[in-house]
Amino acid sequence: MHKYTQRLSILAIAVIGAVAAGQAGASGFQLRENSVKNIGKAYAGSTVATDGSSVYNNPAAMVNAGGNLFQADVAGIDLTAKFSGSGKYATGLPISGGNGGDPGTLTAVPAMSAIFKMKGALEGLTLGVGLDAPYGLKTEYEKGWIGRYQATTSSVKTVDLTLSAAIQVTPKLSAGVGVVYERIDVTLGKDIPFGTILASVNPALINTPDGNSTLKGKNNAVGFIAGLQFKAADNFTIGYAHRSAIRHHIDGNADFTTPAAFQGMQPGFRALAANPALPAAQRAQLAVLGNGFVDAKGRASVYTPSTDTLSADWKVTDRVNLYGEIQQTGWSSLKSVDITFSNPYQPASSEAFNWKDSTFVSVGADFKLNDSFTLRGGVGFDKTPTNNTDRTPRLPDNDRTLISIGGTWNATKALSVDAGFTRVEIKSPTVNLPVNVAAGRYNSLQGSYKGHANVFGIAASYKF
Repeated sequence: MHKYTQRLSILAIAVIGAVAAGQAGASGFQLRENSVKNIGKAYAGSTVATDGSSVYNNPAAMVNAGGNLFQADVAGIDLTAKFSGSGKYATGLPISGGNGGDPGTLTAVPAMSAIFKMKGALEGLTLGVGLDAPYGLKTEYEKGWIGRYQATTSSVKTVDLTLSAAIQVTPKLSAGVGVVYERIDVTLGKDIPFGTILASVNPALINTPDGNSTLKGKNNAVGFIAGLQFKAADNFTIGYAHRSAIRHHIDGNADFTTPAAFQGMQPGFRALAANPALPAAQRAQLAVLGNGFVDAKGRASVYTPSTDTLSADWKVTDRVNLYGEIQQTGWSSLKSVDITFSNPYQPASSEAFNWKDSTFVSVGADFKLNDSFTLRGGVGFDKTPTNNTDRTPRLPDNDRTLISIGGTWNATKALSVDAGFTRVEIKSPTVNLPVNVAAGRYNSLQGSYKGHANVFGIAASYKF
């Protein structure tokens, strides 16, 4: 029984929730929506960008700005998803409930950046500062849905402050580096099947109402980004950037809501747990029931993944630019999460993920209509890091295909406005979780999701 309480820790659930379905702009829980220009061309060319997003995508590309600028972007991610399936308790009884409705919501993803070209003794040095949200999600299933024991509410927010610097090493080569200060904030919920859990102690308790756990955790940590940009020819530029993984020691609180019937049983469980006449394993089980499911603190170490990105910009004519991008995201850092608790009756646990590194590829194009207007578009493919064995309703993620359009209006020589739209088609993911009491899973869940996402944004940039 104690292994079930392990699965209720803030940190195991926080990480599972962090990779949930609420984020649809990229696979896993990654967000690429820090540039509306990039949204309009399927995120191609991010490390050779000419806008403020270079502060956090590739500091070496800040030299492309040509001067000082300030930029503000806001994107909206609107996920639509629908689950179809069934589940059973460990007792064999079917789980009642609906399909959870549409767990996705319209979520805003803001970004802000500024670039400053130094003069005088610092000639050749470019500095930048930026705020963006590289990871995040927000989902909420309807109350009482069939998968409520896996997920009810999931909210993960990250905010990065990036301070970057770039130098023009030669007329063709620039280099840059940045320091990333990242904050992660997590709130997750799931229901607890007390009836099924207690039925293993006394079958007469099968009708005990469900409980709920609401879990919260936060942390601040530091990483870095470094990159190069090389102008191979007057009309061809390539850029590469490495963003480090960032390790978070997440401290959190687990708040449990338990039915009055269960609370009334706990003193009896504690008394039985102290009875030396009972077998040791049974006493340990009763001790968890008597002392567990109470508010506690927990801690674990988790990583937001590293990324390696290679982009190219080919100026085909004075009017047409083609872009390409390939990005490798180090999701294999999420093999498992090990958790410790302040409550001694909730033993340390290990939650397996078994994610693998994923690859994103895209191509895009700009078409300059005139000095005032530019149109763009692109297509991309994003490989999921998840697998069919470990996938849960917290992450019904799968491979994604992206189609994008966008444009820029140069209102004046100093002020420009961008708009972009990306349609994300998600390959139907399956969930197949069998009953595994030994691992703390007192119910099964089988089914599949159908879903897609619309990503749209608007931005303004001012050069001064």
